[in-house]
Amino acid sequence: MCGIFGIISSSAFPKTDLLALATFAQQRGRDSSGLMIFQNGSYHIRRADYPIVKLLPEAKIDSPSLVIGHSRLITNGLNDNQPVLREGICVLHNGIIVNHGEIWDKIGKTPTLQIDTEVIPAIAAATLESGGSVMDIPARVLELCRGVVACAMVIPHLGKLILFSNNGSLYVASKNGATYFSSESYPLQMIDAGEIRQIKDDIVVLDVAVSDAEIAVADKVERRIDLIPAFTHSAAEESMLVYPKHDLRRCTKCILPETMPFIAFDEDGVCNYCKNYKSRNKAKPREEIFALVEPFRRKSGNDCIVPFSGGRDSCYGLHLIVKELGMSPVTYTYDWGMVTDLGRRNISRMSAELGVENIIVAADITKKRDNIKKNLKAWLKSPHLGMISILTAGDKHFFRYVETIKKQTGISLNLWGINPLEVTHFKAGFLGVPPDFAEERVYQSGAMKQIRYQTLRLGAMLQSPGYFNSSLWDTLSGEYYRSFSKKSDYFHVFDYWTWEEHTVDECLKQYDWELAPDTNTTWRIGDGTAAFYNYIYYTVAGFTEHDTFRSNQIREGQLTREEAILLVEDENRPRYTNIRWYLDAVGLDFSETIRVVNDIPRLH
Repeated sequence: MCGIFGIISSSAFPKTDLLALATFAQQRGRDSSGLMIFQNGSYHIRRADYPIVKLLPEAKIDSPSLVIGHSRLITNGLNDNQPVLREGICVLHNGIIVNHGEIWDKIGKTPTLQIDTEVIPAIAAATLESGGSVMDIPARVLELCRGVVACAMVIPHLGKLILFSNNGSLYVASKNGATYFSSESYPLQMIDAGEIRQIKDDIVVLDVAVSDAEIAVADKVERRIDLIPAFTHSAAEESMLVYPKHDLRRCTKCILPETMPFIAFDEDGVCNYCKNYKSRNKAKPREEIFALVEPFRRKSGNDCIVPFSGGRDSCYGLHLIVKELGMSPVTYTYDWGMVTDLGRRNISRMSAELGVENIIVAADITKKRDNIKKNLKAWLKSPHLGMISILTAGDKHFFRYVETIKKQTGISLNLWGINPLEVTHFKAGFLGVPPDFAEERVYQSGAMKQIRYQTLRLGAMLQSPGYFNSSLWDTLSGEYYRSFSKKSDYFHVFDYWTWEEHTVDECLKQYDWELAPDTNTTWRIGDGTAAFYNYIYYTVAGFTEHDTFRSNQIREGQLTREEAILLVEDENRPRYTNIRWYLDAVGLDFSETIRVVNDIPRLH
């Protein structure tokens, strides 16, 4: 996934426009970058594993008639970069093709790169070889490819540039006789381009310089750290992950154990969490949400923003918003370095199948992961269950960028697909915060709650001074945007559609939604952090967030207690693959880390 952009002109254009487009594209990812340029009578390609704003001045662009480029978020394809050049065809691609491995035999060609994008120029070449025309290429690409395809393709020997997209993540505009394009409309507006239109299920074909000459390619590699570490299975490491059967007293109604913070049982063995529970999963009349969104509907274009993680519930929520509510959303994804490729592939699947534009805001992945590493090292020196949440604090800027996307798109309505049963009182409970049984939302705001929480957290941090590191401001500012910033035109679809697991899972099957190879659950499988922190909770306290989720389902009448116990027995098993990915991503040794976790005194 990346931001792509370009300017095609027969005369000089402002270099400030090019810099503006490139800088904005970097918002979508800065892990690598690339350019294709035509100037002085020839095409050439420059690629680098560093940000586009650094590559751009190095390219020495002077009076070109074509400049196209990208700024990339590393996803599929570890060692390869865009633009991808194959058989004389150059491609920039925003998206992920989830079935690229199946396509090669269909077109009678063999891949030479790891990157999924390579299949696009291969399809184009096969189409031309079989007698097809330039105009036939987009339809053939979109016929074969599953997942988001927002593409700029240059065919120098034919003198053509093609722009096409299956989800609308591509816009074209004009300025002073030049053609501009970008992954989003906002940067085109900022440079005062005119006639901006979205490319979706149609194509734009432009004449560019004809050339049969070999295209010169220059690659620069500086990265010292692999952002997608190669997975190597180790039986010795996997055997370190323990999964003891805990003999804990559990509530006789739900399955919460005696190690749950602030739990108390009555004479019948029923816990206070059950006795104070108020149903969170009763749908309001659906007519209410139709009335709420009616003023926001537009005759054309996008009319709402949907925060979109690629997880089970945000995907189902997007389905409801498009298919049931009849809205035209633009989805927004915040990648903070812990979104796995599985999660990104599901984002690509859903966006393509529903024809929905996806806007990505990518953090500085290296910096975010370094923050996690610093805090995890501090945690390992003084393990405290109440401090585990600091490992996921970096994702709270999700809430900040919703407001940014609202301003950039001019859309105020945002619709969320947050599961109402995902309430995990215990995470703050282990820090000393008693449960607020009156909570109506998964994420709660409030100054007094935050002051109490941060005071308790400070006390725990003092036990391990390593917490006072350069990540502190990122952590605190993210929690400010989650808990204090004002939110408007903000509604939850599961207030109006009852959340039922079987219905959700059956719905997602129609989109060929991908499951994880190391667990049977469909919850949090695209989250790189969940397997690790749940391993800690189970090892030390004897339960995980799965126990609290299943307990809420029992209270809602969706599961029997016996069914829930069988489910968590399976779901709480250690996920070696995911845990290994997490520790490799943040740069900590698996064996050393798991040894510390296994040695933490048990609460039972």
